[in-house]
This record gives sequence, structure tokens and C-alpha cells, in this order.
Amino acid sequence: MNAISRLRALLESPSFQYFIVGVIVLNAITLGIETDPGMVERHGGLLHLLDRIALAIFTVEIAMKLAAWRFGFFRDPWNVFDFLIVGVALVPSSGAFSVLRALRILRALRLVSMIKSMRRVVAALLGALPGMGSIATLLMLVLYVASVMGTKLFGEVSPDYFGSLGGTLFTLFQVMTMEGWADIARDIMVHQPWAWIFFLGFILVSTFTVLNLFIAVVVNAMQESVAADLKAEQEAEAAEAHDEREVILRELRALREAVERLGPR
Repeated sequence: MNAISRLRALLESPSFQYFIVGVIVLNAITLGIETDPGMVERHGGLLHLLDRIALAIFTVEIAMKLAAWRFGFFRDPWNVFDFLIVGVALVPSSGAFSVLRALRILRALRLVSMIKSMRRVVAALLGALPGMGSIATLLMLVLYVASVMGTKLFGEVSPDYFGSLGGTLFTLFQVMTMEGWADIARDIMVHQPWAWIFFLGFILVSTFTVLNLFIAVVVNAMQESVAADLKAEQEAEAAEAHDEREVILRELRALREAVERLGPR
């Protein structure tokens, strides 16, 4: 086994993966502690040192992967994601780039690329985007139609909530999230008792129907992703078993030939 193979084996070993995950979690905790001014005043030096050590470990890890896979490193989207996250952290966070200090917490997102189950969830969400786009368009259409109706129906009664199209859009978005919608509806029902019909119909369509379609699309995408992963694993296991059978058959043929050569002449 040459040096490149040994390096790849090290990077793919479970112990190394667990070590990187532990560093990511520790770094995320220290960055959270830095939001407390009192802790920074008492332990700022230690927190800064731990942050630098974590960044150095991530940089060495990326360098090792580049050395092991060279340009093949960038064929994996998750490797590109890790490279960008670590690269942003290496930019000097002073002067015009001081805002980048707040982006250091993005390193915690590397847990997504390190944990297979999280990668599967993200892949499922990305696969669900086309279907979610259609549902989002439908939701915006429902929201716009309801906003025009609400502005015309309740603009004079409740100008604070329905006085303009923009204000009505925001109010109905709040209603769609079920946040304080009953208080808004009751204030309007004092002047227009039938207004509950409008709010009930909007909630049934937007919240209980359209939003649940988002969940259905995501769940379906996750099921397809899990099924695809299981199929790939089964195919890999079948290929490995086939290779093992081929090796055993070759060894048996070689053994039979050896026995025949040792037999009586």
C-alpha cells in the first residue's frame, strides 16, 4: 500500500471521522459561548485559542484530502461545501471583512457533510425542490387572491391589518402561521360578524391543505432517497459477493489443477 492509499484509508476511517465530528461540535460550543460578554471577558484568550486550533485542524484535514484525491476532491459536492466553509474562516475577519466573524458558526454545518443520515436528509430536500416550487407558486397565488379580497372587504373596518395590499399580505401570512389569527378575526367580527367565513376558508386552504402538501412532497422525496440508497447498497453487496465467488472459483480451479499434477502419471 503506497502513501496515497494509506492517507485515503486514514481519512475514511471511522476513528478519524469521529475525531472531526468531535472537533466540529466543540468548535460550535465555543462559538456559542463567545456570544456571552461575561464569558469572553473571563475566558476570551482560551476561547480564541480553541477556535484557532479547530480552524487549524479543519485546514489540515482539507489539505490532506486535496493531497489524497487531488482534483477529484472537487467532484464531490460535499467536499466543495467543506472547502468553502473552511475557506471563509481563513479570510481575515478585520476591517471590511469584520462581518465574516459572525460566519464562523457556519463551520457547525460541516456536521451535515460528516454524518451520512444528515446528508440523506439534505439530498431528499434538494430532490423535493421542483415539487415544492410548484406548491409554493400555488400558495403565493392563494395568498395573493385572499389578500386582494381581504383588502376590499376589511380595509375600512381594520386599516391597521387590511388597509393596503402589502399590509394584508403580511396579516394573512401571520394568519396562515396560526399566530394570533383569532384576535384579528374577532376584532373584525365586531363590525362584520360573517368575517369568520373568510378566515376559516383561508386557513383551511392555505394551512391545512397547501402547507401539508409541502410535508407530503418532502416525505416522498425522503422515501425515494432511502430506497435509492438501499438499492445502491444492495448492488454493492451483490457485486462484492460476486467478486468473492469469482476468487473462490479461481482458487478451486487452481487447487484442482495442482491436485491433477500431483496425481499418478
